[in-house]
Amino acid sequence: MLKPAVGRILISEPFLSDMYFQRSVVLMVDHSSDGSFGIILNKPVESFVCDIVDGFHGIKSKIFLGGPVRSDALFFIHRLGRKIRGSVIIHNDIAWGGDVGQVKEMIKKGEIKEKDIRFFLGYSGWTKNQLDDELKHNSWVVSDKKIDTVIDVEPENMWEYSLKQLSGNYKEWINYPKDPTNN
Repeated sequence: MLKPAVGRILISEPFLSDMYFQRSVVLMVDHSSDGSFGIILNKPVESFVCDIVDGFHGIKSKIFLGGPVRSDALFFIHRLGRKIRGSVIIHNDIAWGGDVGQVKEMIKKGEIKEKDIRFFLGYSGWTKNQLDDELKHNSWVVSDKKIDTVIDVEPENMWEYSLKQLSGNYKEWINYPKDPTNN
């Protein structure tokens, strides 16, 4: 079984009932002995970044719920690597954060397209040993399969898509009902 690491994803087990994490796919942005930090990739909200944050006119990008922590703060991942100052590469061509002012300017100039960037409100965080405990209780499975393409998948299909990349019995999770009483 894979361990959590920067650039890997967490796929929630099918009966995880938490509002934020039910059938979610979380991209790990940081993982250390002190704790873990990630963003939920497949929970869009009903708004666009240009409707919520000043200076993002010119890009009609959906905004996603990144997690329950700091849901009043904007975060982003992108495929522009080091073109954005302060970015941190987390997996191949996927980078985390960077200079938001530069991002706004690049959007104005048409240098960033919707497919190049994804915006999030909040993040998902785990304290020391918390994620390890959740993994022991089979709340998550860790994957490193097709991370570069997972953000191209439509959010409503991402959980299933991620499970299909795994071997073993995980593919069976796709057929489980959201509510086990509906079995």
